Amino acid sequence: MTYPAATGDLPRATGPVPHLSQERSAVIDLEAIRHNVRRLVAAASPARVMAVVKADAYGHGAVPVARAALQAGASWLGVAHISEALALRAAGIQAPLLAWLHTPESNFGAAVAAGVDIGCSGWELERIVTAARDQERPARIHLKVDTGLGRNGATVEVWDRLVGEAMEYQDEGLLRVVGIFSHLAVADEPERPETDDQLAAFRDVLAIAEDAGVDPEVRHLANTPATLSRPDTHFDLVRVGLGIYGLSPFEGQTSAELGLRPAMTLRTVVAHCKDVPSGQGVSYGFNYRTSGESTLGLIPLGYADGVPRVATGGPVRVEGVTYPVVGRIAMDQMVIDLGRRDVSAGGHSVLGAEALLFGDGADGGPTADDWARAAGTNNYEIVTRISPRVPRTFINETPAQ
Repeated sequence: MTYPAATGDLPRATGPVPHLSQERSAVIDLEAIRHNVRRLVAAASPARVMAVVKADAYGHGAVPVARAALQAGASWLGVAHISEALALRAAGIQAPLLAWLHTPESNFGAAVAAGVDIGCSGWELERIVTAARDQERPARIHLKVDTGLGRNGATVEVWDRLVGEAMEYQDEGLLRVVGIFSHLAVADEPERPETDDQLAAFRDVLAIAEDAGVDPEVRHLANTPATLSRPDTHFDLVRVGLGIYGLSPFEGQTSAELGLRPAMTLRTVVAHCKDVPSGQGVSYGFNYRTSGESTLGLIPLGYADGVPRVATGGPVRVEGVTYPVVGRIAMDQMVIDLGRRDVSAGGHSVLGAEALLFGDGADGGPTADDWARAAGTNNYEIVTRISPRVPRTFINETPAQ
């Protein structure tokens, strides 16, 4: 499939020259995805890599990203919901695939039928077995243990019982315990001791499972930060999410320092450019007023597009200059103060010029991390929340294999 390119400022693009064919777009560089996966595969070796493509691949597009990740050496794919897994199967992706977050309404039968591995914290086990009977096909499950994060996963206290029940069903041919896994809470803060505590707890539950006769294909605990900083957590498989999108999980370390390349560029064009007098209020609440005669530029992206409403001061680059957003960010738009330009008298107008909110930062331009600081959040949220109203444009796509 051919996707229209949307921006001319990505030097790594190949094929047709990208062009400003859309008013606004999130440009996804699939070669950056492949680069990041290769970097993480090397860091994890000899463990294998699961590329986490939940939440539409953190807003990057689940199907194209999944294909790019597999091309670059990922062995598994991971999602939160069974519905996400089924969408990948419907697109023809047949790689090993795990879904781990369920409710009593989750379609376990469809997961079993599609060969989707199912995460199991305990309460799901009977429902999974019922689905396996209905499908006349053994389910593939990964038993999850809570080693300290306090979310889903069986507690250590009931672990031996869960393992025993699962093995009884395995002996009946109704399921296969494919994996054992847990999730780390503070691996993005390498100095904290809780990761050591979680690792010790995980080793203990693995020993209990081994004594019960479990012979899993994969044991997995590490996320992106642990993949990069804690090789003792790698076991057979690591689950990497943020890293494949080229974003750093560590405070104080940039993507470039980790050898990663941000894959998403969020851009639009300046929608209006006008001169205003000193003291002009800008946007709702008049939280900003111009300090002198100035020119305002209107940027047609807002919180309906996923830009955080609280991120006043977030950077927008226009014609090589980065301007902070002034005034409140509205549903569909925001404003930058360009300084005095006198466009009404023939001064330089930037109407129609490209406006870059964030990209790979290679030329000193704004990044998702900059917007995260402006919003008081993390870079995960910035890219994931970009809404479907913003078209995704994929560059450096290669044919599906």
